[in-house]
Amino acid sequence: MISTQIQTAAYLFAGILFILSLGGLSSQESAKRGVYYGIVGMFIAIVSTVLGKDVNGHIYIVIAIAIASVIGVLVARKVQMTAMPQLVAILHSFVGLAAVLVGFGSYLDPHTLSLPDTERTIHLVEVFIGVFIGAITFTGSIVAWGKLDGKIRSKPLLYPGRHIVNITLVIISIVLGVLFTMAPGTDGMIYLYIMTAIALFIGVMLVMAIGGADMPVVVSMLNSYSGWAAAAAGFMLGNDLLIITGALVGSSGAILSIIMCEAMNRSFLSVIFGGFGDAPVATSGDIEGEVTSTTHEEVAEMLKEAENIMIVPGYGMAVAKAQYPIHDLVDILQKEGKKVTFGIHPVAGRLPGHMNVLLAEANVSYDIVLEMDEVNEFMDDVDVVMVIGANDIVNPGALTDASSPIYGMPVIEVWRAHKVIVMKRSMATGYAGVQNPLFYKDNTDMLYGDAKDSVNKILADIIK
Repeated sequence: MISTQIQTAAYLFAGILFILSLGGLSSQESAKRGVYYGIVGMFIAIVSTVLGKDVNGHIYIVIAIAIASVIGVLVARKVQMTAMPQLVAILHSFVGLAAVLVGFGSYLDPHTLSLPDTERTIHLVEVFIGVFIGAITFTGSIVAWGKLDGKIRSKPLLYPGRHIVNITLVIISIVLGVLFTMAPGTDGMIYLYIMTAIALFIGVMLVMAIGGADMPVVVSMLNSYSGWAAAAAGFMLGNDLLIITGALVGSSGAILSIIMCEAMNRSFLSVIFGGFGDAPVATSGDIEGEVTSTTHEEVAEMLKEAENIMIVPGYGMAVAKAQYPIHDLVDILQKEGKKVTFGIHPVAGRLPGHMNVLLAEANVSYDIVLEMDEVNEFMDDVDVVMVIGANDIVNPGALTDASSPIYGMPVIEVWRAHKVIVMKRSMATGYAGVQNPLFYKDNTDMLYGDAKDSVNKILADIIK
């Protein structure tokens, strides 16, 4: 056992490490160091909590931690990078469920009954809010996982009066909260159960109403929700470190979501409330132009003749695991004196920073990985753009078609380059479910097939 003073000091040190961890994750160069800070901080937090005052049943806690750790390692080693967004979403659901269970347990704890009236009321408010946020996070994360994994359609489920229904349910929950805090003993459990059911339903409907194009923002928002749920659990348990950690995760997730919404020209409230207000409706009008295709040999010749080359990766690159041959291709092109850059859209893939992680995994130099705003500035000077597995993030309809669901979203303006090569398996639409006029432009050629196989063939033709 450790004293309260030592535990407080350990919590303070762990909290500092968590802050340093977030700071380290702000850039690729310091990201690994940030991860190590987080690991050490979490280890200190767990040990100091388990060895804290009035904690019993250590053998059961150790066994539970060991089992969970083994499961976590196995899952993390098995999951592919393409499935990382789904994994993150489902992990958020666990945090939400934990907050709900902690709330139930805290309410039924005999210690709660012995609190003075004012302290008990404050604690019950903490319990009610914590369970409410946790329940929304739980079901919302499960729906997000289903959408990302293709088990639930990505198209938003919109029904008339949905916002009125949600607002009414929130008002009912507030009334239940008042009744809950006024109920004697544990008689308020029925109100807690009813509110939990309502919150579970709200979580489902909020995320079901959000379209596929906004899913990266949803994952970020659920990360924020899970942080606030953890903070609420910290208040219920009287654990200062859990409050600090939850607040860090909650606030950073909210800030990231706002930044992403700005990058997509989306209203923050519109996204989290599932298309609040009027949203554009896609039309089925014909796109002018003709789709032309090319071959690996022709693309190789284009790259040999080009001086300024850009690569715009998307989710298709992740699926094909094409980042490794792309690294080799870039290496050869650079040795021939060509300028090669990567253009990364803020929501490329299905997780914030998805493409950056994939390229770092293949040891692509971060110096040539540029953001959307940077590459759009010199797009007119680019000789050849290779769009690898991307769709919605290079869709010119986002700027010109007011009827498009992604209208107003800033995109990488690849069509301004001299030549565009789009590498896709087929002409299928992207995750947002809209057609892409880029494929029909005069300076665009389609290279069909698996991205990894296509890049390998191009590479072989270049080094002949």
